[in-house]
Amino acid sequence: MGVKTLENQPKDDRFWMLQALEQAQNAASCDEVPVGAVLVDKSGELIARGYNQPITTLDPTAHAEIVVIREAAKRLQNYRLVDTTLYVTLEPCAMCVGALVQARVARIVFGALEPKTGAIQSAFQIFESAQFNHKPEISAGVLATECSALMSQFFEQKRAAKKSEKLTG
Repeated sequence: MGVKTLENQPKDDRFWMLQALEQAQNAASCDEVPVGAVLVDKSGELIARGYNQPITTLDPTAHAEIVVIREAAKRLQNYRLVDTTLYVTLEPCAMCVGALVQARVARIVFGALEPKTGAIQSAFQIFESAQFNHKPEISAGVLATECSALMSQFFEQKRAAKKSEKLTG
């Protein structure tokens, strides 16, 4: 399984990743880790959008990808999301990759790598396993700089707030 590089990306990838980045900004405004996602059908119609919500919903599975999968399945009245593309600002974790396999998402496009928990290319390469009967097309690095910058800014602000709290309290 090969991961597509930036020079052979469809032009719509940048547009949809910008939409996912908007969702990530929504997460940050709720004090959630800024990960956003959108799901698009093969004709280019938006099916679902979402962002990380595990803290606000008290649900450890409420990652952006899972939120989008749930919304899309309800909207389409089908647990299979065939012929769809997921755009997500951060490389999915193992839980999300498993859900994307179960949903049969045809293509996964992500922005920034996630060296600690990324399950496509970084910490794990789950799709390299011969055990899966579904292997989506993968494209990595779309707007990676912007996606990484949003994450870095978020955690810098968190560290600064914690440091300030220690100094004043």
